[in-house]
Amino acid sequence: MAAPKKGRSASAQSKPGRSLVLILIAIVALTGGMFASGHTTPRLGIDLAGGTSITLKAKADQGSAINKANMDTAVDIMNRRVNGLGVSEAEVQTQGNDHIIVNIPKGTNSKEAQQQVGTTAKLYFRPVLAEGPSGADATPSPSPSASSKGSASPSPSGSAAGDQKASATTPSPTSTTQGRPVSGALKADATPSSSASPKASSTPAASASPSASADAATSKLQAQYAALDCTKPDERAKASRDTKPGDTIVACGQQGKAWYKYVLGPARVDGTDVKKAQAVFDTQGASGWQVQMTFTSGGAKKFADVTSELAQQAQAGQNQFAIVLDGNVVSAPSVSQAITGGSAEITGRFTQEEAQSLSNMLSYGALPLSFQEETVTTVTAALGGEQLHAGLLAGAIGLALVVLYLVIYYRGLSLVAMASLLVSAILTYVIMALLGPGIGFALNLPAVCGAIVAIGITADSFIVYFERIRDEIREGRSLRPAVERAWPRARRTILVSDFVSFLAAAVLFIVTVGKVQGFAFTLGLTTVLDVVVVFFFTKPLMTLLARRRFFADGHKWSGLDPKSLGAKPPLRRTRRQSGPAAGSVDFKEA
Repeated sequence: MAAPKKGRSASAQSKPGRSLVLILIAIVALTGGMFASGHTTPRLGIDLAGGTSITLKAKADQGSAINKANMDTAVDIMNRRVNGLGVSEAEVQTQGNDHIIVNIPKGTNSKEAQQQVGTTAKLYFRPVLAEGPSGADATPSPSPSASSKGSASPSPSGSAAGDQKASATTPSPTSTTQGRPVSGALKADATPSSSASPKASSTPAASASPSASADAATSKLQAQYAALDCTKPDERAKASRDTKPGDTIVACGQQGKAWYKYVLGPARVDGTDVKKAQAVFDTQGASGWQVQMTFTSGGAKKFADVTSELAQQAQAGQNQFAIVLDGNVVSAPSVSQAITGGSAEITGRFTQEEAQSLSNMLSYGALPLSFQEETVTTVTAALGGEQLHAGLLAGAIGLALVVLYLVIYYRGLSLVAMASLLVSAILTYVIMALLGPGIGFALNLPAVCGAIVAIGITADSFIVYFERIRDEIREGRSLRPAVERAWPRARRTILVSDFVSFLAAAVLFIVTVGKVQGFAFTLGLTTVLDVVVVFFFTKPLMTLLARRRFFADGHKWSGLDPKSLGAKPPLRRTRRQSGPAAGSVDFKEA
C-alpha cells in the first residue's frame, strides 16, 4: 500500500509546472475579462471619488406616524433600492427623529439612485372615468374625437393559448416620475389580445357622478378637472399629493411631449399586491425594455375581477384603467376581456435605466412615509484623495520594510516572496476591478487599509514555509526532501492562520455597516487569495528552485546555506555483529 502513495507523491513533486500554468491561465483570463468589460480600475467610494449627499425630511402620511419603526423601514427600503441599481457603498442612515442622510458615490446609475431614494413608490390600479388633453392645445371641454387615439379591436398574439393580454395600438399616456419620462402600455402575459386606445368623454360628469346625492362632490371634481393644467409642474405636483386610495381623483400623464389629464375612480389594486417586478428586454417583439409584474394570489384575484368588470363595459367605452405611481399615470390601457394569468407587463418606450428603476421601486415596496428633499450637497474627493495618498505612502513604506527584511534575512528566498507578493497584488487588483461592475463593490479608505494589512498576512505565510524548510535542513536533510517534508507542516499552520483571519473578517462584515464593511471585505478577499497564491504559486516555485544548483547546493546567498543555519551533519546507520549482540544497530556521525 505504501508504494502507490510514494509514486503519487513523486509524480506530484515532479510536475509543479502544472500549478504554475494553472495560476498563469487564471491571471490571463481575469485580466482579459477586466479589459473586455472596459473597467480597468476599481470603482471608488464616495470618500475617494466624491458624490452626492442628500438630506431628506420625513412627512407623516395619513395613517403613518413618524416613529423609529417607520424610519428604520424607510432606511432599509432606500438601501435596497440603491443597491438594486448597482450603486454600492451608498450610505443611508437616520439623523435625529425625522431626517435621513443618503450619501451616493459617483458612478454608474448614481443619478437614478438619487432620483428614487425618496420616491414613495405607491402604486395603484384605478379605473379611468374621463380623459382629455391638457395644456395650451387642449379645448375646455374635450370631445370624443378630439382625444380619441384608436379603436378597440381584437388582435391575435403569438403567445400560448389560454391567457389574455390588454394592450394599446398606440403608445398610451405616460407620466414623469422624478423628472424621468416613463411611457408605455400594460398587457398581461400571453395570448389573444385586444388593442384599444384611451377614450374621452365630453365632461367628467358623464362618468364621474356616482349618484345624484353627490352633485356637490361632482361639481368640485369637474372644477378641478377643468382647471388642471398638466404642463405646469406645480399643478402636477399638487394633483399627485394627498390622494387617498378610496377617493375619485384627477391626475396627469404624458404621451411623448403631450400631457393628458384624467379623472380616476377609487383604487382597485395596489402595489402591495405585486409580488415581484423585474426589468427584461423583449427579444421576441418590438416592445424593447419592459417591466414584468407577478401578483400575489390576492392581487391576481383583484386584478382579474377589475379587468372582468372593465371588459363588460367595453361597448360603452368604459374599459380603460390607469396604472398610477405616486399620483402620476404611468400608463392607461384598455381591456376587452378578463386577465386571469396573475402576471402582467408594463411595456413602452422604456430605457434600460427607466425599466430597472421602476421594477426596483415596485419590488422593494413603498416607503411608509413621504420625504421632502431639504438639501442636496456635492461631496468632493479632495479630502479623501489626501487621505488616500497618505495611506498609499504608508503602505509603500510598510512594503519596502517587508522587502528589506526578506532580503537581509532570507536572501535568495526573498525572490520567491516578492514574486508571490506580486502575483497576489495582480490578482487582488484585477478582482477588485471586476467586482465593481459585477456586484457594485467600491473601494474606499477602509478597504485600502484592509489591502495594506493583507501585505503582512501574505508575507507571514511565506515566512512560515521558509522556516519549516530551514528546520528540515538543520536536521541534516538536503533541499529537495526538505521542501517536500516541510510543506505538510507549513500548510497546516497557514490554513489555520488564514482561517482565523477570514473568520474575523466575516464576523466584522456581518455585524458592521457602511465603510467598515469595505475593510472587512478586502481583508477576507486578500486572505482567500493568500491561500491560492501559496498553494498554486509559492510551493510549486520552491519545488522548481530546489532543483537549481544555486539553492540545492546551499549557496551562501541562497538563504539556505546549511553551515550558516547550523545544520547537523547527516546521520549514518551502521551494523555490527559481535557475539550475542549480533544484529544491533549503532549510529555514528559522518
